[in-house]
Amino acid sequence: MANYKVKKVLNNNVIIGVHPNEGEVVLIGKGVGFGQKTGSYIESDIAEKVFFLKNEKEQEQFKKLLPYLEDEMLQVIISAIELIRERTNTFLNEHIHVALTDHIMFAIHRLMRGLAIKNPFLMETKVLYPFEYEIAREVVELINDAANVKLPEGEIGFIALHIHSAMVNKELMEVNQHSKLVSNLVRIIEENFEIIIDKESIDYMRLVRHLRYTIERVVRGEKVSEPEKIALLLKEEYPLCYNLSWKLIKMMQQTLQKPVYDAEAVYLTMHLQRIQKKFK
Repeated sequence: MANYKVKKVLNNNVIIGVHPNEGEVVLIGKGVGFGQKTGSYIESDIAEKVFFLKNEKEQEQFKKLLPYLEDEMLQVIISAIELIRERTNTFLNEHIHVALTDHIMFAIHRLMRGLAIKNPFLMETKVLYPFEYEIAREVVELINDAANVKLPEGEIGFIALHIHSAMVNKELMEVNQHSKLVSNLVRIIEENFEIIIDKESIDYMRLVRHLRYTIERVVRGEKVSEPEKIALLLKEEYPLCYNLSWKLIKMMQQTLQKPVYDAEAVYLTMHLQRIQKKFK
């Protein structure tokens, strides 16, 4: 049963369609526009193979990108987003179509000009979002093979953040802010303890994940129980770790613009003490 009327064929992979209930939508899919004409109808079963950009702002942004995008590259990006949808098996914010298309297009453009950008938060991203990182690795391999390019490893981290942003329905700016905050917190710990933590080690992985879950609790306003006796003991036994934990918490408060419960200092002190003990 036909239910999408073709308003405009932008290219072989993109159609502007109209639905009596949904209004104007952008239909994106491999070969979806091939042989279609304005006024014709698309069968409803094709909907399983396409994405719908219903948000008007997203539609306009996507349409602005298309003139700068070769048809072959668009097919590669469509395949990449299909891969992400299959692997995540969850709802993705439709902004990923615009954001990832824009990112991949300019990443390849920079690469061709020898201007590849270094990813300063690669290791943090790898540890913070391991699921998204592995999907992003597949996406980069797909792009490299299909477009005959060699994107640097840093791009895996960038794409992983786009995937996470779409999965949790958060602005990419917020996701980037959390990655940067974790990186800065680790740097402060290293400076205060005068150590360098191996970024491939289990210690680093545990630390980053602890910081991530702390940040997430702060953002949600989630309170954790405060073991008062342990707090007093830690303050007396490990003053350096206790003071450092508060330094880190103040940095979280300043960056996130949210209060941090005192109990977080206790758990953070315990974690810092384990790190300090290991490096003594």
